[in-house]
Amino acid sequence: MPDNNMTMARQDSPAFAEEAAFAPLHVLAARLAAGDLSAAELVELYLQRIGLYDEKLHAFVDVYSDAARAAADVADRARRSAQSLGSLHGLPIALKDLLEIEGRVTTGGSLLWKDRVSPLTATVVSRLTAAGMIPLGKTHMVEFAFGSWGTNVTMGAPWNPWDMRTHRVPGGSSSGSGVAVAAALAPAAIGSDTGGSVRIPASLCGIAALKVTARRVSNHGVLMLSDTLDTVGPMTRDVEDAALLFAAIHGPDPRDPQTLGLPPVDPLAELKSGVAGLRLAVLADDELGEVDPDVAKAFAAALDVYRSLGARIDRLALPTGYTALADLTGKFISAEGYELHRAYIDRDDLPFDPDVARRMRGGKSLLAADYIKMRNERRRLSRALDRLLADFDALLLPTTPVAAIPLSAVDQSKAPMSLLTRPVNFLGLCGLALPCGFSREGLPLSLQVVGRAYDEARVLRVGWAYENATDWHKRRPSLA
Repeated sequence: MPDNNMTMARQDSPAFAEEAAFAPLHVLAARLAAGDLSAAELVELYLQRIGLYDEKLHAFVDVYSDAARAAADVADRARRSAQSLGSLHGLPIALKDLLEIEGRVTTGGSLLWKDRVSPLTATVVSRLTAAGMIPLGKTHMVEFAFGSWGTNVTMGAPWNPWDMRTHRVPGGSSSGSGVAVAAALAPAAIGSDTGGSVRIPASLCGIAALKVTARRVSNHGVLMLSDTLDTVGPMTRDVEDAALLFAAIHGPDPRDPQTLGLPPVDPLAELKSGVAGLRLAVLADDELGEVDPDVAKAFAAALDVYRSLGARIDRLALPTGYTALADLTGKFISAEGYELHRAYIDRDDLPFDPDVARRMRGGKSLLAADYIKMRNERRRLSRALDRLLADFDALLLPTTPVAAIPLSAVDQSKAPMSLLTRPVNFLGLCGLALPCGFSREGLPLSLQVVGRAYDEARVLRVGWAYENATDWHKRRPSLA
């Protein structure tokens, strides 16, 4: 049995709390295995931080305090009996509020569903809990996952923790998940990505996030926005943690037939193999659109790091304009989103976020012929780009063209934050966002590593090499 007095003493120590709260999963796992920490300590630590900071940060919709404490006690007893379920056993995690948990409310970020009780549990959640992970609660999101700023008029926008004086956008749509990890209210979270929704919050909040290839992770039990483009992925302290969670959640699921026929991969096998000898692609500057000078400078410095690690970097010419695909992707998402939500999204007597309703209603006017044309264009461009990327190991881009802006400066008629992320979804690729610097205002900047379909292991390897050569991911926001 752990010494309760010692446990409380360590939790009351600021040094212990800071070190443990901001530690990545793989470090916490090692400490659990060594007996330096208990699952009960970790859960209590994060619950305390949620209690201290979440009233302002607004990351969580619901916190499962009692269930998390009970699960932690079970995990500790299992470990003492030499019955550990693996490296993730006893580690807490936060979940985006579109992942169903049977008997729990799942809102999808909408007041319309504030009392909606889930009839089933998402496969992703089942796989995480089967590995012994402990859900801390559900995190806020943009309504119906349709928005890149991270705003939500009806349920509130989470507060980006890198500026505690000015309410800045956290990025969307996995806004609460990004804030929870960045502020160490949880060591990791799960989000979803239809046009950038794990990568954009990762970029603006200074964490890592993996956008998986569609069909790679089951969407069973996920409240959907786009049947074609929706993906579920990890949001973490570092790249190794993203690989750990990806290993746990991906793979065939009979309840999601689209995942069948894809063999599982081991993203950890070559994670730390380095990039010496690899060939990486970049786009011409004018393909990236209008990028803030701080972002451009940080991206150029990241390329220099890769060159110093022995990677070759060459220019890639695309068969179509890259940023032009962002607008096309938005229309595609609107069409599929409207089809999924048309039973109620046109009603004006329901409590919808007006900006989300406007975007989704835009899909109503799209002709069936135009939608079919977009699908055919998507297939053609995906094949063409796949042939081009076959000569490269990854494509490097900034994740967002600017750092987090004040909430008061948001123009909901524009979507600049998804300009560089949406094409990745439309073209059926995978991508990783990770910190690569800070703006002059002290706000995180992010690098995006993009790979061919189902090449998550290579993308993670390329990202890990950069991260291991820099220390941007180790920086912490001050919540004072």
